[in-house]
Amino acid sequence: MPAHPAPVGAAQWVDPDADVPALREAAAGCRGCELWEPATQVVFSAGNDHAPLMLVGEQPGDQEDQRGIPFVGPAGQVLQRALAEAGIERSRVYVTNAVKHFRFELRGKRRIHQTPQVSHIKACKPWLEAEVAQVRPALVIALGATAGKSLLGSDFRITQQRGRRLEAVVGPTTVPVVATIHPSAVLRTEEGPDRDAAYAGLVADLRTALAEAG
Repeated sequence: MPAHPAPVGAAQWVDPDADVPALREAAAGCRGCELWEPATQVVFSAGNDHAPLMLVGEQPGDQEDQRGIPFVGPAGQVLQRALAEAGIERSRVYVTNAVKHFRFELRGKRRIHQTPQVSHIKACKPWLEAEVAQVRPALVIALGATAGKSLLGSDFRITQQRGRRLEAVVGPTTVPVVATIHPSAVLRTEEGPDRDAAYAGLVADLRTALAEAG
């Protein structure tokens, strides 16, 4: 893979006083890191701009990159089912990602997901800070390790800190966070009892988040 210059970060494209629709529009022009170039488009957010619950995932996947909407692929289907079982209505949710462009590796004609680097998380952080400031959620649900590290720092460990209330400083805002696995982790688990247990754990963590949000 060719070398890329160090990310400049998204700050110059972010107006911290802009509302979510204006942030979404501005994000289309973000060149804060190199991920924008091979991606089809920015994938910003979906849902209620003033929801009590903000869900933060890792990054868009292949289907999200093509459609421009977060969580519309297989992992999104798992998430929708888990939210319903946890008793969380879609009207109470704002969904976004820590990184707004799809990071992938080409293998033939297939685009294979690659985990964002720390530099990508940092480059995109101003968008997430602006989203938290505008949505003002009662609680943020971090879906997976990348989202957890973006919100809680590099020492975050999903295996040790999932399913309990934590506090994150996101820009000028302090917000409660409950972390859980990313729904894609359910799909990566072998079918059978192990996958059932992974899914049940996701639902249980979402129920905890709902109770903590009040």
